[in-house]
Order: sequence, then C-alpha cells, then structure tokens
Amino acid sequence: MTGTDRVVRWGVLATGGIAATFTEDLRSLPGSEVVAVASRTETSARAFAERFGIPRAYGDWAALAADDEVDVVYVATPHSAHREAAALCLEAGKHVLCEKAFTLNAREAEELVKLARDRGLFLMEAMWTYCNPVVRRMTELVRDGAIGDIRTVQADFGITGPFGAGHRLRDPALGGGALLDLGVYPVSFAQLLLGEPDRVQADALLSPEGVDLHTAMLLGWSEAGASALLNCSIVADTPRTSSITGTKGRIDFPPGFFHPERFVLHRPGHDPEEFTAAGLGTAGGAGGAGEGLRGLQFEQAEVARALRAGETESPLVPLDGSLAVMRTLDAVRDRIGVRYPADA
Repeated sequence: MTGTDRVVRWGVLATGGIAATFTEDLRSLPGSEVVAVASRTETSARAFAERFGIPRAYGDWAALAADDEVDVVYVATPHSAHREAAALCLEAGKHVLCEKAFTLNAREAEELVKLARDRGLFLMEAMWTYCNPVVRRMTELVRDGAIGDIRTVQADFGITGPFGAGHRLRDPALGGGALLDLGVYPVSFAQLLLGEPDRVQADALLSPEGVDLHTAMLLGWSEAGASALLNCSIVADTPRTSSITGTKGRIDFPPGFFHPERFVLHRPGHDPEEFTAAGLGTAGGAGGAGEGLRGLQFEQAEVARALRAGETESPLVPLDGSLAVMRTLDAVRDRIGVRYPADA
C-alpha cells in the first residue's frame, strides 16, 4: 500500500446519503478511486454502482471485505452498525475509515481500536472537521498562544425535522437521538482544543422512545481552568456556530463551524482578523478541488496520505482522541438517562 504514486482503491460500505456525498467528492480527488460498493441488498448496491460508475457491486458486506482489489473501506452505515461493519473489514485485512459517531459506545470503540492495532491496520474515525485546513489553522493559532489560555468553548448543532416516531433518529436500537448524530461535533470540537474533560454535566429533553431530542452539556477541565457549553438538538434549529474565548482574545466561527470556510480572530487593541479557506490556498473549502464541495476530500486525502506512508493511525484524527470522545458521549448519556440495547 505504500508509495507516493500508489492509487488508493476504496470500497464503500452502505449506500445512503453520506455514502453518495463521499463518493461524489472522492471522484475529484487525484490518486483515489472507488472500485466496489456493498449494501445489504444487491439491488441497492447495483443502483449505487450504476449511479457513480463503480465497477463492482455486492449484496452483502462480507463480499466487499473479501475483495482483493479494495485497499480501504469507508463504513457509511448508521452508527448502530459501525462496530459490526468495521470489524468485518478489519478481520478481512482491510484498512477502514468509519463514520462518526465512531460507535454506539466506548466499549465498542475500544474493541475496534484493539482489533486494528493488533492487526497492524489503518483505522480512522471520519471526523472531517479535524482535517479541514481552516480548523487546522485555528488550532495552530490557539497552540501558539494567539488567544492566551482557553477559558470557554461554546458550540451548538441543532436541526428540525420533523422526525417522526418511525425515523431512525427516534429508535434506541439504532443509536437514535441528537447526541450521536449531532452532539459528536461540538464535543469533538471542544476536545480537539482541550482534550478529555474531567467533569461532565448534562440535561436533556427525551422522546417517548427514550432518546434525546435536545441535550445541553457542560464540560469542565479542572487543570486548565476551562469549560465548554455545548448543545445539540433534533427539534430546534440552532445557529450551528462556535466560539473559543481565551485570556487574550476570542475566535468565532460562523454557522457551519464543523466544515468552516472562515473564522475571525478578535484581540484587544487589534482589528478583527479573518482567516479564510481561500487565504489558505483552498477553493470552495475543498482543497482546490472545485467549488461547492462539502470538504470530505480533506479526510479522504489524509487517509490516502497515511496509507501511502505506511501509517496505521492519523495524527490529525488519532484513535485515542476518538476513544476519549466516545467516553464523554457515554458520560453524557449516563447523566441524561439514555441507554441503547447495545449497552447491555
């Protein structure tokens, strides 16, 4: 798999909306191609393959995992199936990029990480935010002391459906609720900057099915003297912004903080400084690959870079960081009383 000119051959496991977006973005990334797709039904896999010009389509996951011409598999199932799908691929010797939330709980995440490390295979959570060059520039500024010591992080991600009782977001067996689908973004954003918190408080509005419709979180870092106020919702359209306040300044992200094209640095005695994707040499927030893309190419490029370098973990999205986020999400669910059948 190593070699700077090696074409990275992808398999896509699942055929939903995020799988389609991922495949569309990957088509414009040099040196990578989708060579196979799998779904639980051959009909769905074939339709997806025809839509994107993919040469092979499989009606079961195991066939994709056994395909010798696939280097790495992108797991795009609902997160309730992440552990099963990713483990199947790892056991077959495939490298894996797994969608977020990484798994349903920290125990499942630990099992996947152990399996990948034992087999010497690449595994990464598809936290595209961490690979975004605008976010990477922000972390550089923060670590260089541009805003001093962090005191607060605020972030929110809320949408309205409506999501009826039969929707997957209302089903505990599928890991339903706002937290794993949306809350993972503000939690990951805060932990990118501060690491794993030592204090977790939370409050939530629960559905009749027992999943969270709206969750507010207060995370604390005793040693750093910092806190994070985070919100996620599937019943309220929040601003979807974030702000980091330090002892010497503040950084504000506009709506869409999880795939940003700009942020503004505020410091006393200075005019506001705007940092943009264009200013960092990216076009349309997509690494120069074209206008209107969502930026999934950043995480795709990081996977390809790591595989060509023979790395089994990404320094941008380290596995220990993904495990820490899952522990925080577990702690939040414990506080608000949300349990999934897989937790037993």
